Amino acid sequence: MLLHLTIMAAIAYIGSVLMIFFSQASLIYYPETGRNPISTPDYAGLAYESVEISTADGENLHGWFVPAPSAKGTVLFFHGNAGNISHRMEYLLMFHRLGYSTFIFDYRGYGHSTGSPSESGTYLDAQAAWRYLADARSIPPPHILLFGESLGGAVAAWLAINEKPGALVLASAFTSVPDMAAKIYPFLPVRLLSRFDYNTLEYLQSVTCPVFIAHSPQDEIVPFAHGRTLYEAAPEPKRFLELQGGHNSGFIFMQEDWVKALGEFMDTHLGASR
Repeated sequence: MLLHLTIMAAIAYIGSVLMIFFSQASLIYYPETGRNPISTPDYAGLAYESVEISTADGENLHGWFVPAPSAKGTVLFFHGNAGNISHRMEYLLMFHRLGYSTFIFDYRGYGHSTGSPSESGTYLDAQAAWRYLADARSIPPPHILLFGESLGGAVAAWLAINEKPGALVLASAFTSVPDMAAKIYPFLPVRLLSRFDYNTLEYLQSVTCPVFIAHSPQDEIVPFAHGRTLYEAAPEPKRFLELQGGHNSGFIFMQEDWVKALGEFMDTHLGASR
């Protein structure tokens, strides 16, 4: 009887290992969660341009460029692993009110963008978005701020070490996918199984621009310790803002303090008008 139970447990464990190994992409990316855009910036009273850009490997990405009058700089926005650009309207309003233009786009496989998401693919997407601002719109790199939300923090940090942005902001970001997986599946050898890296911590150690990190102790998805670890690894000048609320609500619960702190940081490091 004991041997039978042991064999059954071993089979169940191996099954769990195989499931995690082969279904990793579906556990990381949620492009079908709110796949269709729910609104456009004009519903929020914002003028915008619908933009189509091509990646180095032939995918077509959809995004919006939302200009601000006499913009102090431009925010290149990298969203998290679910939803699409239409679910980030509050960010567009915030940056506009702070006096910054924003370019926000959907990764491959999200929203109206073609293809399927992958780690290498999101990095190619980031490079295409950067080229759009720096080349097509002739925005000087020091006037571009990279803003990464959750998984987008890893993409933004990766781009920050491959280009020369004026500053980097990480909101509710994790240290790496293996670190997150170890928290969720402590009973599995996920560090050996992981086919994804998104090593924000490693990237951040090579970043040379100013860094702003925001995280909440009540974040139920990405532990607060990840935010603190990222902050400790970041170069000077840097700033940490402790939020209040959950992973997707922390910015709402602390909106006034969040906007004030972020605005001061952006004005300090991207204050030159174009």
